[in-house]
Amino acid sequence: MLPIVKICQRILALFVVILVCVGCSNVASTSYNPWEVISVPTDAKLLDIAFTDDPEHGFLVGSNATLLETKDGGKNWQPLELKLDDQRYRFNTVSFAGKEGWIAGEPSLLLHSTDEGRSWSRIPLSEKLPGSPVSIVALGQNTAEMATDVGAIYRTTDGGQNWKAQVEQAVGVVRNMERSADGKYVAVSAKGNFYSTWEPGLNAWVPHNRNSSRRVENMGFTDKGQMWMLARGGQVQFTDPADSEQWLEGQFPELSTSWGLLDLAYRTPEEIWVSGGSGNLLRSSDGGKTWEKDRDVESVPANFYKIVFLNPEKGFVIGDRGVLLKYNPNIAATSKSEAA
Repeated sequence: MLPIVKICQRILALFVVILVCVGCSNVASTSYNPWEVISVPTDAKLLDIAFTDDPEHGFLVGSNATLLETKDGGKNWQPLELKLDDQRYRFNTVSFAGKEGWIAGEPSLLLHSTDEGRSWSRIPLSEKLPGSPVSIVALGQNTAEMATDVGAIYRTTDGGQNWKAQVEQAVGVVRNMERSADGKYVAVSAKGNFYSTWEPGLNAWVPHNRNSSRRVENMGFTDKGQMWMLARGGQVQFTDPADSEQWLEGQFPELSTSWGLLDLAYRTPEEIWVSGGSGNLLRSSDGGKTWEKDRDVESVPANFYKIVFLNPEKGFVIGDRGVLLKYNPNIAATSKSEAA
């Protein structure tokens, strides 16, 4: 048995380590909170959001065949029920180009609308399709690009009647996948051990080892063509603007946090928002150099899985158990004025 003096010394040493970790966090609390909690008529896990060419008309999708519609820019939502053979479908993704929309999900489901979502028709998918659809991007009239959870990518130019494979081999089961505006993809492996990239013109995915011992949680693209990475332990990392193959030193917006970071999105070229578990929401107004935490949303009982900015003045944070936050410029202006 250890002497009581040594036990006290160890307790003191542990206390010092905790203080150091807290002190190392460069996140500051802020009264700046531009997000309002929107009441949504479901407790399902929400997964994606998209709007038609009418900025007031949009759709939310999620688990349990959840489909919600708004006609006032996202303030109020009404449930829609589709005639499907099974209401346990998981609607993973929704996308619109003008009046034409697509919903994709699992197991192997694809829906198409040409009238702003007033009606939806089911597009048959081959039984040989590798994996289940996790991404659909509407690219124009009758044109869309679909990706599955094993990295198969297909494109249609005739409204879904025919699909052309864009990559010869799948990449394997992925944790998540993101597409850039110019058609590049990055996919994180299911266990976060490595990631893969693909761009138009390549026959296969290009694998990359992770650049640290930390498992990768999520990845995506910045508006400037860089990539960002969220890793275990709350690490945020960006590629070098001058060399997309090189990663800059990792940052820890909140070193002392135990909540994982789940998604990242740019509101403007310099303003970044990062979301995580248990109502964790962080903001950087200088491109990721310094961070502040939105303490007002910590009481929201949800994990924030996805952040979507449709434009600098219109954004949403999507969470589980039917939680939805809406960016409100008026609240932001008031909050900023009060903080000053």
